[in-house]
Amino acid sequence: MPFIKAYILLWSLLLGISVSSPILFKDAILNNINKIVIIIFIFSLTLLASKIITSLIRVYAGRIQTTIAMSGLTQSISRLLIFTIGFLMILNSLGITITPILTTLGIGGLAVALALQDTLSNLFSGFHIMLAKQIRIGDYIRLETDQEGYVEDINWRTTKIRLLPTNNIVLVPNSKLSQTIVTNFYLPQKELSILVDVGVHYDSDLEEVEQVTIEVAKMVMREVEGGVPDFEPLVRYHTFGDFSINFTVILRAKEFFDRYKVKHEFIKRLHKKYKERGIVIPYPIRAINYAQEDTLKEQQR
Repeated sequence: MPFIKAYILLWSLLLGISVSSPILFKDAILNNINKIVIIIFIFSLTLLASKIITSLIRVYAGRIQTTIAMSGLTQSISRLLIFTIGFLMILNSLGITITPILTTLGIGGLAVALALQDTLSNLFSGFHIMLAKQIRIGDYIRLETDQEGYVEDINWRTTKIRLLPTNNIVLVPNSKLSQTIVTNFYLPQKELSILVDVGVHYDSDLEEVEQVTIEVAKMVMREVEGGVPDFEPLVRYHTFGDFSINFTVILRAKEFFDRYKVKHEFIKRLHKKYKERGIVIPYPIRAINYAQEDTLKEQQR
C-alpha cells in the first residue's frame, strides 16, 4: 500500500523529535511536546487503520460478493468505530478519565436518539435490509411505484437505485424501502423466463408452427447475447381467439435486462421465418352481419 510510506516518514519524524527533545528542551516544555507527539501518533495510526480496514472490506467484498461488506453503511460504521477508539485513546494519553465521558455520552445518546428517530429508523432499516439479504448491491429490483433499476449502494440513510433506461439515480429512504413491496429479479437466481405471446391463422398446421417456432427460439438462445444457450424453449397453445389460435413461447435470459434484446431478436427472426414458410399471423378481424343490421333498422322504423 503506497500510502503507508507517508505514515512511516511521519513516524520517523516523531521518533526523532522524541529522542532529541530531552536534549533541547526543559522538562515543562518537554512534557507538552511529548503529549503533542503522542496525539499526532495516535491520530495518524487511527487514519491508517481506517484506510486499511476500508481497503480490506472492499477486497473481501470483491471475493465473496456480499452486500454487507460492499455497502457504504458498513464502511461508514467501521470508520466511526475506529475514530471513536482513537479519540478515546487520545483522551486517555492526556490523562483524562474517559468513564464520566462514556456515562455522559450514554445519557446524551438517549436524548439524541429521541431527536433523531427518523435518522435512526433509516439506519437500522439499512442494517435489516443488508442482514436479510433480500436486497443486495448489484440486484435489479422493481419498486411498488413501478420504478426499476440496479441497487448501487445502501448507506446509513438511503438506498441508491440507478433507474433504467434513463440512468438516473433515485434515493429511497431505508425505512420506506423496508416497508414497500419490492420485486427482486436476481432472487433466487439471475436467470428468468421470457414469455412471448403469438397468434397464428386457424388454417395453420399447428405441428409445423410449433416446430418452426422452437427452431427460431433455439437459434436465438444460442446466438443472441443474454440468451441461455442450453435452455430448451417451449411452445404452449392456450386459446382459440377471435381471429387466431394463440400460444406462448417461453425463452430464457441470463438476467432481467437481457430479456429486452432476446425478445427483440426473437420477434424479428420469427416474423421473417413465418413469411418464408407461409405461416400467417392474422390481423384483427371484425365481421359485420348486414342481415342483422337491416332487421334492426326495420324495427326502428
